Amino acid sequence: MSNSSSISQFLLLAFADRRELQLLHFWLFLGIYLAALLGNGLIITTIACDHHLHTPMYFFLLNLSLLDLGSISTTLPKAMANSLWDNTNMSYNKCAAQTFFFLFLIAGEFYLLTIMSYDRYVAICKPLHYGTLLGSRACVHMAAAAWGTGFLTALLHTANTFSLPLCQGNALDQFFCEIPQILKLSCSHSYLREIGLLVVSACLAFGCFVFMVVSYVEIFRAVLRIPSEQGRHKAFSTCLPHLSVVSLFISTAIFAYLKPPSISSPPLDLVVSFLYSVVPPAVNPLIYSMRNQELKASLKKWWNGQSFWSDHEKYMVMYFMTETMLHEK
Repeated sequence: MSNSSSISQFLLLAFADRRELQLLHFWLFLGIYLAALLGNGLIITTIACDHHLHTPMYFFLLNLSLLDLGSISTTLPKAMANSLWDNTNMSYNKCAAQTFFFLFLIAGEFYLLTIMSYDRYVAICKPLHYGTLLGSRACVHMAAAAWGTGFLTALLHTANTFSLPLCQGNALDQFFCEIPQILKLSCSHSYLREIGLLVVSACLAFGCFVFMVVSYVEIFRAVLRIPSEQGRHKAFSTCLPHLSVVSLFISTAIFAYLKPPSISSPPLDLVVSFLYSVVPPAVNPLIYSMRNQELKASLKKWWNGQSFWSDHEKYMVMYFMTETMLHEK
C-alpha cells in the first residue's frame, strides 16, 4: 500500500480534449473572472469609500465580496491555465493549498450569509433594537466568527484528508481539488474519520440553514403586518438580494452533492461543480447592485467621478485642516 507521500501530483479533469474548445473555455473563464473581479471590486471600493454605506448590512456585504473574490480566485485561474496550456497536472502541495483555501472561503461565506439573515431579521422585526444588537463591535465580532469558523473547518478537513493514505491512483474527476474526489483515492478505513467530520459539518450547515429559514419566516410575517404597500415593498427589496444569493448558493451546492447517483457522470459533475463554485461569486455583485438603490446611487456617483462627501462635510474637513495648520504655525 502506497501512502499519500508517494503521490507528487494529481491529474485534474479537463473540460474538453479538442484544442479549439480548450481555447474557447479559456476565453469564457477569463470573461467570467474579470466580471467577478470588476463587480466585487466595485462593491468593496464603493462601500469602503462611501461613509453613508458604513452600516452593518453593507459591512457584511463587503465581507461577502471579499470571500467571493477569494473563492473564485482559488479555482478559476488554475482552470484557465489548464485550458490555455493543455496541462491538468497539479502538485500535491498546491492541491492541498487549493483545497484548504476553497473550503475556508466557501464555509466562511455560508456562515456570513447566516449572519446576514440575522441582520435582516433584526432590521425588520426589531428595528428599535437594531443599533444595540448590531453595533460596530458586534458586527466585527460576528464577521470574525464567520471567517474564523471557516478557517477552522477548512483546517480540520484539509489536515485530515491529506493525512490519509492514497493508493487508487492520482486522477481526480474534478477541475479543482475537492475533498470528496480525494477520498475516492483512499484505500484505508481512516477515511471514515473524514466522513465523520463531513457529517458534523453537514449538521452545522443544516443548523445554519434552519436558522435562515426561521429568520425569513419571521421576516415575512412582520412584513405582511406593515400597513402601507410602500413599506412592504421597501422591506421586501432589502431582503430580496440576500434571499436570491442564499438560494443560488444553496441550490447549486445541494444539487452538486445530493443529486441521485443514477444521473451522476463526470461531465455532469464537472458542470455542476462549476455552477456552485464559480457562478455565485460572479453573479452576487449583479444581484446586490440591481436591487439595492443606495448601492446603485453610490456606484453611479463613483462612476461619474463625484465625491462621496457632502458640501457641509467638505467644509468641515477643510476647516479642521486649516485650524490644524494654523495651530502648527
